[in-house]
Amino acid sequence: MSEEKTYESASERLDEIINRLDSGDARLKETLELCTEAKGLIEFCAAELSAVDEGLKELKLDELARSLAPGQGAVPAGEPQLEPVPDPAPGQAPVPGDDEVPF
Repeated sequence: MSEEKTYESASERLDEIINRLDSGDARLKETLELCTEAKGLIEFCAAELSAVDEGLKELKLDELARSLAPGQGAVPAGEPQLEPVPDPAPGQAPVPGDDEVPF
């Protein structure tokens, strides 16, 4: 039974090939075979990364991240709308909120 090739399995095999080539024990013909296999694995990994990149672009995660940045996005339906807390006037001490602990 053949194992399905995944990015992770291809990356692991590339590590094995690199270790074999680095060992200096591979003969000339084996080196050529390993380099040929590595080229195919690198092309496979590049295609997988490209597909994931395209999928992320389709999700428009950068737009989602910008919309979630403070003061940038809409509040989802059913969520309470929070009012911004004004800065204290010059010379006044800030009033601690629920998330602040006075010292």
